[in-house]
Amino acid sequence: MAASVKEDCLHCDGLDQGGARGELFEWEVRITIGQGEGLGPCGASPFQATAMDELRKAMRGMPEDAAVRGRIVHSVRDFGALPDDHFRQEIFHASLDSAGMVRFTRVAE
Repeated sequence: MAASVKEDCLHCDGLDQGGARGELFEWEVRITIGQGEGLGPCGASPFQATAMDELRKAMRGMPEDAAVRGRIVHSVRDFGALPDDHFRQEIFHASLDSAGMVRFTRVAE
């Protein structure tokens, strides 16, 4: 059964199609305005570079008076595995400096 699921998944459309072994890079922006914090734009990509670009664009598009930070989480799921049966690890933190540049910091393992 696992072999047929793997074959079927390789021919379907979706986020897992481009990543090896069902890899996914999820990105999110956290926004702090005043004393409140909330979730801003977020998304996912099977490619790390695309997730980093999307996070960078989203962070640069935030209001100037907001403090923003971001993160990228890498997850790997085996073909045919249940959604809770996968590996997740935060791999990057992102911050916006005073010049408007997004700085990525690798999270130690």
